[in-house]
Amino acid sequence: MRLGVLDVGSNTVHLLVVDAHPGACPLPAHSHKAELRLAQLLDDGAIGPQGVDRLVSVVHEALQAAEDKGVEDLLPFATSAVREARNADDVLARVRTETGVELQVLTGEEEARLTFLAARRWFGWSAGKLLVLDIGGGSLEIAYGIDEEPDAAASLPLGAGRLTAGWLPGDPPAPDDVRALRRHVRTEVARTVGEFSRFGPPDRVVATSKTFKQLARIAGAARSAEGLYVQRELKRESLEGWVPRLAGMTEAERAELPGVSEGRAGQLLAGALVAEAAMDLFGVERLEICPWALREGVILRRLDHMDSV
Repeated sequence: MRLGVLDVGSNTVHLLVVDAHPGACPLPAHSHKAELRLAQLLDDGAIGPQGVDRLVSVVHEALQAAEDKGVEDLLPFATSAVREARNADDVLARVRTETGVELQVLTGEEEARLTFLAARRWFGWSAGKLLVLDIGGGSLEIAYGIDEEPDAAASLPLGAGRLTAGWLPGDPPAPDDVRALRRHVRTEVARTVGEFSRFGPPDRVVATSKTFKQLARIAGAARSAEGLYVQRELKRESLEGWVPRLAGMTEAERAELPGVSEGRAGQLLAGALVAEAAMDLFGVERLEICPWALREGVILRRLDHMDSV
């Protein structure tokens, strides 16, 4: 069957269409994206009228794309920007009334668990104990385990978009602002390390998300055009060398780096600070990039439920 996943994230609204059935690898058939940056549209903790208008419009566009591509079942969900908005209930009600779409708001822990499921299925049982890191626009998800359900999962308010909007107003940012953000990120990550370290060291550390993919690309990983199955990794030593360079660049200069999109260039430094802190505090020297993430986790969970009926 043809499934569609509508992901209302903190940076983008992304419709992913796949051909899938239980027991088979989901095959991507179509992708439709719109930059929305909800994490940066929060006004006093609420999504403002213009942001809601834009969200409704983008959901309408995604529904039309899903219809055009013959989607049989649409799985719509929202993550941290909607979850944490002061007017979340009003936003969800308006989307439902004007588009007919009932967005499921995932908790941070659900995000971490579904992303972990996707990584586990991608790398398989031979990967052993997995530590999975994911940097979104609004939050950082961390999960660890040996099964398909992680033993520990956490979500921290350390998304690249959120941190950029709240901590790095300059272009390029002021050195004092960068240092302050670095301290804040490391304090937040350090609070969670003990929850995971009691399970022992992982056999494999993997990362998902656009932020990690872009950081790996500027550090020398293969281009996305070379396909999903090319192994890509990010070494902490390389990342530590890039952080001060990114801090000294303007947004336009970052957008000129290989693999960095114009829409994400402004957030790249904040994302790099989060990635560096996580790798350092969890004692990770290198990690592998996983092509599958939250959207694939949602699809896999849906297929699992179909198979059990």
